Amino acid sequence: MRKIVVQMSVSLDGFFEGPGGDIGWHQVDEELHQHFNDVIAPMGGFLSGRVSHELMAAYWPTADQDPTASGPEREFARIWRDMPKIVYSRTLDHADWNATVVREVDVEQVRRLTAEPGGDLALGGADLAATFARHDLIDEYRIYVHPVLVGRGRRLFPDADTPTGLRLVESRVFGNGVVLLRHERVR
Repeated sequence: MRKIVVQMSVSLDGFFEGPGGDIGWHQVDEELHQHFNDVIAPMGGFLSGRVSHELMAAYWPTADQDPTASGPEREFARIWRDMPKIVYSRTLDHADWNATVVREVDVEQVRRLTAEPGGDLALGGADLAATFARHDLIDEYRIYVHPVLVGRGRRLFPDADTPTGLRLVESRVFGNGVVLLRHERVR
């Protein structure tokens, strides 16, 4: 079975973006970006919401043509372009870059997708992650805690009525102070 993996950066106070959608405080250096590439490259696809997909599609398709791009950035551009994508959107009719638009999160359809052969599926976007969490579809959380207090913005985890059991399977401190906390769902 393929796993659904949420991989998100957050501030120490739990925000994935600051006011106005600011993510300028993310501390992604070459070491961290290479780590992202190493864990994403073997995956079987990206699952994202419209906003996340459009943000990615605005930059990554041609990022490797930028002479100032780092090696890991050029590598990720190729990974992103080639990786199959499912974009969950009620408003998009079409999405480019090897993407299929799906209107709603259908639990049975997602379970069929995880039963297919291939690598795990990277789930991106806080709103979509909240929907998947409500349906108990997330198998693993890879949370990258950046050493900054943002103060306000959008929190990664919305309020919930019940606790979700998790088990720490990995932690790692990167040279820039970012800490990976990797948890699996307790089932």
